[in-house]
Amino acid sequence: MIKRHVVLSGPMGAGKTTVGRVLSLRLGVPLVDTDALLEQRLEKTIAMAYRELGERAFREAERNVVAEALGRSTPCVIAVGGGALVDRTNRYRALDEATVFTLTASPSVLARRIGESSDRPLLQGGDVAVRLSEILEARASVYAEAHWTFTTDDLEAEMVADAIELALRHQRIVMSLGDRSYGVELCVGQPGMTTDHVATCTPSSIVIVTDTNVKRARGPSLHRAIAPLTIPHAEAVLVPGESRKTHHSVSMIWDVALGCGIDRDAVVVAFGGGVVGDMAGFAAATLLRGIRWVMVPTTLLAMVDASVGGKTGFDHASGKNLIGAFHQPSAVVVDVAHLATLPEREQRAGLAEVLKAGWIVDRQLVRLAIEWVREGCPIDARLIAMIGGAIAAKVSVVRDDERESGPRALLNFGHTVGHALEAHGAYQRWLHGEAVAVGMVAELAALEIMGLVPKGVAAANEADVKAVGLAPRVAGGDLAAASRHLAADKKRRGEELALPVPSEAGRGRMVRVPLAAFQRAVEEVARNWA
Repeated sequence: MIKRHVVLSGPMGAGKTTVGRVLSLRLGVPLVDTDALLEQRLEKTIAMAYRELGERAFREAERNVVAEALGRSTPCVIAVGGGALVDRTNRYRALDEATVFTLTASPSVLARRIGESSDRPLLQGGDVAVRLSEILEARASVYAEAHWTFTTDDLEAEMVADAIELALRHQRIVMSLGDRSYGVELCVGQPGMTTDHVATCTPSSIVIVTDTNVKRARGPSLHRAIAPLTIPHAEAVLVPGESRKTHHSVSMIWDVALGCGIDRDAVVVAFGGGVVGDMAGFAAATLLRGIRWVMVPTTLLAMVDASVGGKTGFDHASGKNLIGAFHQPSAVVVDVAHLATLPEREQRAGLAEVLKAGWIVDRQLVRLAIEWVREGCPIDARLIAMIGGAIAAKVSVVRDDERESGPRALLNFGHTVGHALEAHGAYQRWLHGEAVAVGMVAELAALEIMGLVPKGVAAANEADVKAVGLAPRVAGGDLAAASRHLAADKKRRGEELALPVPSEAGRGRMVRVPLAAFQRAVEEVARNWA
């Protein structure tokens, strides 16, 4: 028995209904064929309904049927029409509430299965294989937004069902970005997962980026992941720490990569925390005008936030992350076994990003974080649920705003003051998560002073920060000194700041505030903390 729906998507003729029947028997759950259900509701064939209702009305009826199937309280296998998940609302709901498989095949195979006499409206007016090729091209970005994709050209239904059953044993979250979509794998002690994802890229060579701390603590796991790959590889081993997140470290990665003669089929493998990931991703974005990269986060903070979303870059003397690029990885492998050797301070710092996601998207994450800490921070199913939930929360924001032109800025809650605090401490006094924890409390306290959030919100947030073992405040003098760095924030537009404002845990919105007024409010908070 499965815990989630299984959705079979893809073009007509790919075998969704046939595979669905086999799969439903094996899994012991019902099969819901949305085309059959739609025909039953409309009392017409799909072809007749499309012609008589017109595409707009037909798609509305199809949308309702798919939503009804996804809304079933018990798991089932759902075979959807070829264009059903073109509707973004249905597609995102399917990705959030089910495991989505795209089944596809070459146009010639699809044409042979469908037959030249098909009455499907979309296949009229020309050679069926040509029309199918056009449909596949038009829907390529939609079909790419799936947990898994299987080509069924040479596979029998039983073989496809075998592959699906094997895939269902994995935990994968999809970052939905059209044909640049990628999976975020969650696992425990499986270096082979990294091996598989790097191998899938069929790289000509590999450039591994890590740091000395990670190499010492997790080196054997890295070796087990890379050793089976019989292709050339080189290593850039960096000096650890936020203070080393500079142009000089990125230049070292460039030197190693170019020194071993990479071409555009090379793949960068980032093995470390957020600092390593940010710089390795930026190096990948700029080497030969862009090569692929795979992220293997080894810290809690990187797992729940930094590794997902494609933000890459490094710090500048003027402020944090002021030089960077958006460059999405090809895959992210979150193996929580790496946390076994993570220092407790680093572990606690990572929880700040979980709280951030909880306060702006999903209150449930706050509860999970607090409960996990109370249980002694075990590496268990609760940890995976917390990490997976934080990643899913971030995905739900990023997929609608990849380049932070709108809602994605919500993910910066706590980071405006947090980054300022890091800069004041020369990126050495506080870990990033520690600064973000203080930043959340300070920002809400300042926004209360400005009348932009209800009284008591900052205190509630402070209680959550304390509950996971993080310090919610710093000395007033440090906060006052940090406030001078606010003007360097990337979200500044002229004399205004774009700030995420949670009015309560789980609900956030963006507001624009005058920089000078916010700075004065932060200074008042600093006096209150003195």
